[in-house]
Amino acid sequence: MDWLQLLLLSLVQGLTEFLPVSSSAHLILVPVLTSWEDQGLAFDVALHLGTLAAVVVYFRQEVIKMTVSWTLSLKTRQLDDDARLAWAVIWGTFPVGLAGLIFNDWIESQLRGPLVMAFGLIFFGLLLAYADWFNRGQRTERQITWKDVLVIGLAQALALIPGTSRSGITITAALLLGWTREAAARFSFLLSIPVITLAALLETYGLLQETHAVDWAALFIGALMSAVSAYLCIHYFLAFIKRLGMQPFVVYRLILGGLLIYFFW
Repeated sequence: MDWLQLLLLSLVQGLTEFLPVSSSAHLILVPVLTSWEDQGLAFDVALHLGTLAAVVVYFRQEVIKMTVSWTLSLKTRQLDDDARLAWAVIWGTFPVGLAGLIFNDWIESQLRGPLVMAFGLIFFGLLLAYADWFNRGQRTERQITWKDVLVIGLAQALALIPGTSRSGITITAALLLGWTREAAARFSFLLSIPVITLAALLETYGLLQETHAVDWAALFIGALMSAVSAYLCIHYFLAFIKRLGMQPFVVYRLILGGLLIYFFW
């Protein structure tokens, strides 16, 4: 990779991983719209590790509390708010994990086209708009129920479809359940920790099957840039949606989906 490609891909991953605009669609589009070759599994792993570091560092206090309470719950069989939230993150990850194991190869071969991305961007963007306008409530992640876990977990499995957006669909589901914007976003970010970890492990397994030389400097820089951009994205996204909501992201999704249809129909 040249430096422009490294810079662009790192920023795209860091800025779109946690925004409801589909990071996978953007990363797939970069080689489609440029003459660049695929960046390879090693770089994908580095970018995922960068965004994983960003969300863990940003929510480090919550993660520590959840981990401690979850560990105690294994011994005491009693759940406080932090332990309940930790279990919710764990159980909420199972649907996407199972769906990934069953459908990943089929999705990779059949659903990676730009028109599928356009459909995902537009359809789930309109669903996000509806949830944000008409179903937003006052509940927070501290009031999570097992029904919430099931609904949000199943919704997250839909993010395997390119263009859907993992953060977008989980935030949409939480809003439809009557959560606040900020609570929906925070839980979506926490839910990303095991998902990104699983994705990085899966890519690492594939990487071990390859024999190509590794450009460690490029991997380090890519991971660092994606981590910094993702951290800033989380911080400003939470402040942004409190004031302006999800509608600007909906408009962006509709425009991007329309451009994909125009260029690739």
